[in-house]
Amino acid sequence: MLHPQARALLDLIEQRQIPPTHTLSVADARAYYRDRRAATQPVPPEVAQVRELQASGPHGAIPLRSYRPLGSAPDEVLPVLVYYHGGGWVIGDLDTHDTLCRELATGAGCAVVAVDYRMSPEHRFPAAVDDCIAATQWVHAHAGELHVDATRLAVGGDSAGGNLAAVISIAARDGGDLPIAFQLLIYPATDAHRSHASHTENGQGYLLTKDTIAYFSDHYLPDRSDYDDWRASPLLREDLAKLPPALLLTAGFDPLRDEGRAYAERLTAAGNRASCVCFERQIHGFILMGKVLDEANTAVALCAAELRRAFGRAA
Repeated sequence: MLHPQARALLDLIEQRQIPPTHTLSVADARAYYRDRRAATQPVPPEVAQVRELQASGPHGAIPLRSYRPLGSAPDEVLPVLVYYHGGGWVIGDLDTHDTLCRELATGAGCAVVAVDYRMSPEHRFPAAVDDCIAATQWVHAHAGELHVDATRLAVGGDSAGGNLAAVISIAARDGGDLPIAFQLLIYPATDAHRSHASHTENGQGYLLTKDTIAYFSDHYLPDRSDYDDWRASPLLREDLAKLPPALLLTAGFDPLRDEGRAYAERLTAAGNRASCVCFERQIHGFILMGKVLDEANTAVALCAAELRRAFGRAA
């Protein structure tokens, strides 16, 4: 059964006739996603430091935002999570995920560096991948000046950002020069073909709909031949061995539920450490909604605890 708090949120959205994302222009969808966050997100918690940075990328500067946890000293060397925001590779930014990054920083006792990668339709696949790889390499290369531990570097993201975190983990393994200690994959998109049963079962009525997924996909992957590219569909990558330990979170009423679970199963079958936790009563996007969904706060705490444990192993 859908959690009563999630049901109440969906009913409120319907009562207020809030337009679905796929009916909006890209500019309006971005503004709406950014502006509505105060209705469902907790008040941004205090952290020790927030800095605006820029990474050098092959296509120009990539904006970053770094966080240091409450109670940390400015020169303390901390483990670091590089975080890629969700939003279908079309919407979302550093502000939409500011609260979550703050929560993870203090909860996990780590630095967090959020990446403002280029988005579609202005910059289509694989621009987001290229930026996230470059930004993660930059954090690793500048670990000293950032006062972070390059041997305890994790990647993470939600939805489209979870896709990017999975892809960067594979790319880092293949490149051999960017050690990743852990991957945090929150309801990740792992198969652009959208053929799993949950896309039908949960395709309407639970905030993220099949129409909105198609809207995002058409902007990011207009050439359907790219669906088979592992950078768009990491689930289709044949070799998933020797990847970092992973935590995958899924939601029971999410169209992406089954492909997230399938990716966890592939990781485990390939010999990796991978845990998969499904919040059976929740909807896509719930982890950002701790103001109205109690289980969002449980999920954030779980992610922080698993990051802390992973960093302890990597130390």
